[in-house]
Amino acid sequence: MASIFDLIDPALQPSVPRPEGDFLAALHRAMQTFESEMAATSTTGNILSTATMRHTQRISDEHSRRTKGIAEDIGDLVEQLRNAQSEGRLARDWNAYLRDAAERGILTLDALRKRGDIFLEHEAAGCPPVLIYDYEVVMDGKDLPYPSNYMLLRILPPEGVVIDNTLRPFIIIDPRAGHGPGIGGFKADSQVGVALREGHPVYFVAFRREPEPGQFLAYVTRAEAAFVREVMRRHPEAPRPVVTGNCQGGWATLLLAAANPDLTGPIVVNGAPVAPWSGRVGQDPMRYNAGVLGGTWVPMFLSDLGGGIFDGAHLVQNFELLNPGRTLFRKYTDLFRDIDKGDQAFLEFEKWWGGFFLLNEAEIRWIVEQLFVGNRLVKNEARIEPGRPLDLKAIRAPIIVFASHGDNITPPQQALNWITATYADVAEIRVRGQRIVYMVHDQVGHLGIFVSSQIAKKEHSEVTSTLKTIEALAPGLYEMTIEDMSELNGHKHFTVGFAERTFDDLRALDDGHDDERPFAAVARAAEVQAQVYDTMVRPVVKATVTGTAAEMSRALHPKRLERALASSQNPLVRPIAGMAEKVRAERSKAAPENPFLAAEALWVKGTEQAIDFWRDLRDMQYELMFHSLWGTPWARSFGRTHEARRTLKSSDELRSQPEVLRAIMMIDQGGFVEAVIRMLVLLAENRGQVRRDRLERSSRVLNQDEPFRSLSVERRAMIIHQQTLIATYETERAIATLPLLLPDPAERRLALEVVQYVPGALDEMSPRTLSLLQRFREVLGLEPLTGDVVEDPLATAPAAPRALPAPRRRLAKADRVSADQEAPATGDPAATTNQEA
Repeated sequence: MASIFDLIDPALQPSVPRPEGDFLAALHRAMQTFESEMAATSTTGNILSTATMRHTQRISDEHSRRTKGIAEDIGDLVEQLRNAQSEGRLARDWNAYLRDAAERGILTLDALRKRGDIFLEHEAAGCPPVLIYDYEVVMDGKDLPYPSNYMLLRILPPEGVVIDNTLRPFIIIDPRAGHGPGIGGFKADSQVGVALREGHPVYFVAFRREPEPGQFLAYVTRAEAAFVREVMRRHPEAPRPVVTGNCQGGWATLLLAAANPDLTGPIVVNGAPVAPWSGRVGQDPMRYNAGVLGGTWVPMFLSDLGGGIFDGAHLVQNFELLNPGRTLFRKYTDLFRDIDKGDQAFLEFEKWWGGFFLLNEAEIRWIVEQLFVGNRLVKNEARIEPGRPLDLKAIRAPIIVFASHGDNITPPQQALNWITATYADVAEIRVRGQRIVYMVHDQVGHLGIFVSSQIAKKEHSEVTSTLKTIEALAPGLYEMTIEDMSELNGHKHFTVGFAERTFDDLRALDDGHDDERPFAAVARAAEVQAQVYDTMVRPVVKATVTGTAAEMSRALHPKRLERALASSQNPLVRPIAGMAEKVRAERSKAAPENPFLAAEALWVKGTEQAIDFWRDLRDMQYELMFHSLWGTPWARSFGRTHEARRTLKSSDELRSQPEVLRAIMMIDQGGFVEAVIRMLVLLAENRGQVRRDRLERSSRVLNQDEPFRSLSVERRAMIIHQQTLIATYETERAIATLPLLLPDPAERRLALEVVQYVPGALDEMSPRTLSLLQRFREVLGLEPLTGDVVEDPLATAPAAPRALPAPRRRLAKADRVSADQEAPATGDPAATTNQEA
């Protein structure tokens, strides 16, 4: 500390500060801040220009193409009208069209009347699941210690379907995002149907319309965990269940697995918005809603108007406004134009779409604050309840993520960017023993991921059939590819491959994170707004809203009103049923070549394009407004406290993790099982791309052949994890110590035959794979490769070696405790020690 004399002694400058030094330091800081803000402002300018360019280019290309198509249709229509006039049938065609259109109009109104009747009946019944399968209630969440409105249903197999209770059970969690449950099984070609056809027991997590009083989202997670435990209890001989989550059910599945890492088998996450700030500039406009239309206070206010209950109809209305040309116009014109084909598909879908469900204020607030506005799950700041943090790294089960470029609600970046934000790199995924497999479809839309028959027959079917294969993968990041379709005995078969990927491959799907920085300011502003609303406005709103007013607000919601007023309970609508019956009996269709039908189609196309043009301009305006408002220097300064991302470990820190050190300490310990798995892992890392036929051979060896078959799933996964760490961090020693694991020459020869059998024929192997196989033989003292191994050596071996756990000798005391915790029970065939070997 300087004394008074030091402060005035020029000889001690600049080590002792003086006023002129303070001025220079402040000037230097101001210059640094100015440069930083100029760079950030330049970045915002680039984002705005990029967004403008991309929107303008897309609008120009899309609508120019569509306008050109309409112009061609106009030319064709004029030609048809001329032909009709020259043939003297123009007036006759006009009269035929008027009658046809009027009759179709009556039939369409009758379909809307049926929809209204179905809506009221569905509401009166409490909006049960829209599953086409019979089911029974296994557990009811309202009976649990933390009551919720969730239920566990067992799907009863239809006639002709035989369920094998030793197969892995499937648990499907549908989204609770305004709609009711059942979308994952409301037709035969669905997630439920695919699993049933394979003979798997199928369970469905459904929920009632009204939440239980005082229900929190944590209660839902606890209920789902109880459901999984009950399924495991019912199927003690089966592997742990696979849990599939759709959309909002996807991140709910991640919450379940993160809060209960010991429960689930593989988890499948379909179209789930886990990283809601992510997206590409110039598209994905839905992520900007909170910054343009309001933050957390909006659902809080709507919940208060509903007497503490948030109406899911608000969410459905938002979804429809995302693409109004499709949901508010084309859906009804398609029904009108194709009404002679029937209205069954329309009514089935509308029964689900019009089943509006409710959430407690605490639930919707958690979803908005923690996920969509706060992005806290990705930043490792989310709390499922006080004192109970959620860490996605805690998930131990394999994760399969399905996304689509055609999904405008959950684009691939929102479905996948949580991976790069959670883990430092692929090496950390391996250290954690995790397997993450992702698929990105080219064009299917958001709902198509769950309801499309084509997706069910291809993507969902292949995921179901390759789960064992996925579990046989070494820990890491993979992309699942489905191609080369062939047909055999009337069934389609696809070639499935798994390509090892890096984080650069995931980042290539995005265009950087600069466009995500303004969301931090939105998150903080939302917190301030929520606090102001909670303190100053909420007491007034709660004091003025009665139970009757809350119920009226739900009954008078436009989405309910449009259905109820079109039902038979409306006296003005009731006569339509009789009129429709008369029309069906005397139906007179216009001829397909009637030019006025072409004029009708032209009007539909033109109107839809006009609506889409307005939508595209609106989306561009939203994005430009968002970045102009929240990308300013003041907004950046305001949101700086909320910009921080999760702190990721360096490569040196990963190398020093206890799992890695423990694995390396046991590099020279083990037996036949460890040696084979180690060599297979080394080969897998050497290949990069793995085809399904090779993985099927690997899966057969690791799941069906002794000594691997006697291993429990958890024990096998632990050995694969351990050998992956050894192969990753000590590659040379991993190869050099193979003789210590295989002291018997006969076991060496058998192990190498198994390892050579998995990759297939020699002429299909890469030079690197051949070189590595040759090196294995040299280290183990065997002759060079001479020919293919086409038959499974373990299937024909007279006596396969026993499965032996890694010995515990030479372990430090702390590591011995960890090894004891990981060892299987004494009765397990894998528990036999090989310390005497």
